[in-house]
Amino acid sequence: MADPFTLTAIVVTFLLAGTVKGVVGMGLPAVSLALLTALLDLPTAMALMLVPSFVTNVWQAVVGGNGVAILKRLPIFFLLAFGAVWVGGQALVHVDLALLSALLGILLVLYGASGLANYRMTVGSGQEGWAGPAIGFINGIFTGMTGSFAFPGVLYLQALGLKRDELIQAMGILFTLSTVGVAISLQSNALLTMELGVLSGAGLIPAILGMTFGQRIRQRMSEELFRRVFLIALVLLGAYIGVTATIRYLT
Repeated sequence: MADPFTLTAIVVTFLLAGTVKGVVGMGLPAVSLALLTALLDLPTAMALMLVPSFVTNVWQAVVGGNGVAILKRLPIFFLLAFGAVWVGGQALVHVDLALLSALLGILLVLYGASGLANYRMTVGSGQEGWAGPAIGFINGIFTGMTGSFAFPGVLYLQALGLKRDELIQAMGILFTLSTVGVAISLQSNALLTMELGVLSGAGLIPAILGMTFGQRIRQRMSEELFRRVFLIALVLLGAYIGVTATIRYLT
């Protein structure tokens, strides 16, 4: 059984991560992974985020009425983003975890910085045929290595010119498939235990409470202001993880 400190960290982490998702519609995997990796090892953090991430992202993936059209437009992107997770996940048992944690920090910084800069990837209609599979594969590899779902997959989805509701649902589909891929990868590498599964399930309640609270905040606070605060915090936390992991590797 986990110690009181770990249990408290899990509850607080998913409460905060759920609040962020409630306000800006995304960020639960990124926030929970960043906070938990700063406290625990990377595979444990990846395992703990599984249940809250899966449930909240399924919710996002099925709401909107655009799911079938999105899947028909981007089948190879989603297939490779899912399938490549297992390939990237092999690094968890063959590469120093400090290096993978440093990579996670870099990805979080890039994700946060691109949002702050309002960077938009440009993908022409004639480029979708090769860009989608390439970015889907890269996204899956990074997901398997670090548990981070968003970079560069979200940038690609934003570049397609989807309407807001379509974009949110497409991200939900990507994150849901990525979560399933991480679960399969961890299980195949004997990194997913029953205890971690139970603890991950325990994180679902604070995540949902946080989402409910975040939705109320959104009604009273500028979503754009909260988004910028979230992205700045993500950059700082990513930098902290990257630096500390690099120091740990070098020493």
